[in-house]
This record gives sequence, structure tokens and C-alpha cells, in this order.
Amino acid sequence: MTNNTANQTERMVITRIFDAPREVVWKAWTDPHYVMQWWGPKGFTSPFCKMDFRVGGKFLCCMKSPDGQEFWNGGEYHEIVLHEKIVLSMYFADRDGNKVEPEQYGIEHEAIEDAHDVVTFEDLGNGQTKLTFTGNETMESAKSSGQVEGWNQILDKFDSVVATLVQAT
Repeated sequence: MTNNTANQTERMVITRIFDAPREVVWKAWTDPHYVMQWWGPKGFTSPFCKMDFRVGGKFLCCMKSPDGQEFWNGGEYHEIVLHEKIVLSMYFADRDGNKVEPEQYGIEHEAIEDAHDVVTFEDLGNGQTKLTFTGNETMESAKSSGQVEGWNQILDKFDSVVATLVQAT
């Protein structure tokens, strides 16, 4: 017997393995200078990112589409375990960081009530790190809205930033 309820609430999970030490992957994820280099899907830029990286701290990042439209994301950090885990809430925002409905940007987004995004960083040894992003929406919703594709493109850009950091060390 299949449990359809579990399938309907299966959260979006995206995993990547990076050829970099965990500290480098962590730095690329938590330093606004580097976040601005990877925030947003392919073709997008990030002209602004401000992060108060501490429990209770907030962040605000802008991604700009190739046609110049700005999309703002804000959020708050709920748990931080150095080099291991970040639990945060993330939402669509205006340029002042106020939460707005995703529809304002023409985006369909079905969040799971009271769910937070979780990012984990696992040291695999041999200079490799496994990053797992668990989103606050269902996998089905994330696929149909383009979130899965968007996050995969973001992580492609993130991989380039991590590779550059590794070369610099």
C-alpha cells in the first residue's frame, strides 16, 4: 500500500558534491561577497546581498534577470552549526526586506506550513563536501514551478565560485 500523503508532502531536496574542503564550501555559502557571485539561476546576476549571519539575523539578496527585472529574497537564520548546518526561513521580499507574496513576482510557490529551509555541509574526506539543500516546499510544487531547475542552476554557479576559492588557496 502506498502512502500518497507522504508523496504529496515530500520536501524538495537537492544534493551536490563539491571538490572542496567543507570550510571552503561554507565560506562560499555564508559570505555575501561570494553569495553575490552565485545567487540566482543561469543568466541572473546579484547586485545586492546583505547578511547578518547569526541566529536571529536576517538577510536580503537581490537577483536580477537578464531583462533587468529584480527579484528580492529575504529571510532569517534560526540555527547555525559552524561548518555543518544552517536552518533558515526564506521568502520573497521587497527591496526593504518586507515579505511579499510570490505571486507579486509572477511565481507560483507552495510552501509547507512551518517548514524551514535546511542546508547541511558534510565532510566526505578526500577534500570533498556534500551539500544538501532541503527547501520549504513540496518536491512536486518545486518541480512544476521551476524551483528545482532554478536551484540546480544556482548550484552550478555556486560550484564555479567554490572552484575559484579552491584555486586561490
